[in-house]
Amino acid sequence: MNISGNTIFIPGSTSGIGLALALELKARGNTVIVGGRRAELLERIAAEHPGIDTVQIDTADADSVTSAAKRVLDRHPDLNVLVTMAGVMRVEDWRDPASFLASAESTVTTNVLGPIRLIAAFVEHLQARPDATIMTVSSGLAFTPLKATPSYNASKAAIHMLSESIRLQFAGTSVKVVELEPPSVRTALLPGQEENEHAMPLDEFVAEVIDLIETRPDAKEIQVERVKFLRYGEARGDYDQVVETLNGTDPHGK
Repeated sequence: MNISGNTIFIPGSTSGIGLALALELKARGNTVIVGGRRAELLERIAAEHPGIDTVQIDTADADSVTSAAKRVLDRHPDLNVLVTMAGVMRVEDWRDPASFLASAESTVTTNVLGPIRLIAAFVEHLQARPDATIMTVSSGLAFTPLKATPSYNASKAAIHMLSESIRLQFAGTSVKVVELEPPSVRTALLPGQEENEHAMPLDEFVAEVIDLIETRPDAKEIQVERVKFLRYGEARGDYDQVVETLNGTDPHGK
């Protein structure tokens, strides 16, 4: 993926990593469309950041994805990058089915079905572009589990394998598949995470991601240094220690 000259749609980018990445990509000379569920947030982003387009979308709703995709492509027929940013993360206790089932179903719908629906809605268009990118968003927790968030861990592991698989199918075409793998970042994804001293500051994370996109345009996985502890534990042979460390230091892992 080139760092500039793209038209990029980022659903799930009204806050946190998505919004910060959207603003930085716009500053690098890209046309950026921010997507989200809440109209008031979209209106505020459009007012505060002239030049950013916004589209209301709920990736947990198949009809919303279809209609939003049509609006995006009608307004931006040169779209060539899709970033499947939308996601949710919830603490669950699987010892009590009454407390986790609804959360697990919602997490899988948003984190797995959402990206699948988005890719399905845009893939025909992207294949017609001379240089296109699908950027999926997994997590360091796809590779090392956080005890408190089983469904989130599993959903991000699914996104990793989905990315690996469809990259094989798109080989030889104009569509690249890139997987962004964040570590814990100081956002509101979980209560208290914005103040978690073990999480990576948001501005540092986005700056490193932008640098990686710029210096490694052919990268298959975007991995900041902080995520490699989680990503490669099994390969290094210290997986058990990584699991123990993660769940001993993260306040939600106890």
